[in-house]
Amino acid sequence: MEAAATREALLDAALHVFRERGVARTTLAEIAAAAGVTRGAVYWHFRDKTDIFTAMCDRVQLPMEATLAQAGESRHDDPLAALRDVALSALEQLATDPGVQAVFDVIFHKCEFAAEFAAVAARQQTTDCDCNLNVERLMKQAVAKRQLPRDTDTRLAARSMNAFMVGVMHQWVQQPDAYDLERAAAQMIDLFIAGLRAQPPRLAKAPRRAAARSGTIRKSQPQPARAT
Repeated sequence: MEAAATREALLDAALHVFRERGVARTTLAEIAAAAGVTRGAVYWHFRDKTDIFTAMCDRVQLPMEATLAQAGESRHDDPLAALRDVALSALEQLATDPGVQAVFDVIFHKCEFAAEFAAVAARQQTTDCDCNLNVERLMKQAVAKRQLPRDTDTRLAARSMNAFMVGVMHQWVQQPDAYDLERAAAQMIDLFIAGLRAQPPRLAKAPRRAAARSGTIRKSQPQPARAT
């Protein structure tokens, strides 16, 4: 229990220092001092600063990712309602939990992905791909349930949803006094889904084989008689 408490205290301290100084300028010594422990205690729990940063993000992001993954892997009678519930849960959690707000503030505004964070950047790309995949699964279910047209570009729709969510979170964390996110979250998500229903992105139609048609036409035309 004591070791777990120390680990949590280190993550809380890292979050505080990262938010004040930025990730790149923060040292392990500063994190240890903020937590009231020695550097040795830091190394007992974490390999390096990258490991601390990853664990700090995981405390917030992993539960959100798990919720989305469960939704994407389940069958739904109303897939768009399931998508709405997941998105609403994420925005409400951001709006009401100061710890979540602090972590996303660091991710969006205090993190410089230098060479030492290459593994973190690669992992984030993988996470983004997984999130897009699970959202697309819900979009495909919506097509199967005829909530969206058969020719909906579900991949583009999923990426649009991701861009919408990241944009809302990024902007609100930067300007939390701009509006009441907890109150507005449902309306904002409903606006996106209504737009998706009304004007979904469509798959490009396969080009007609004009050359083949023109060849057929030429063959059907009478050939001029040869001069004798």
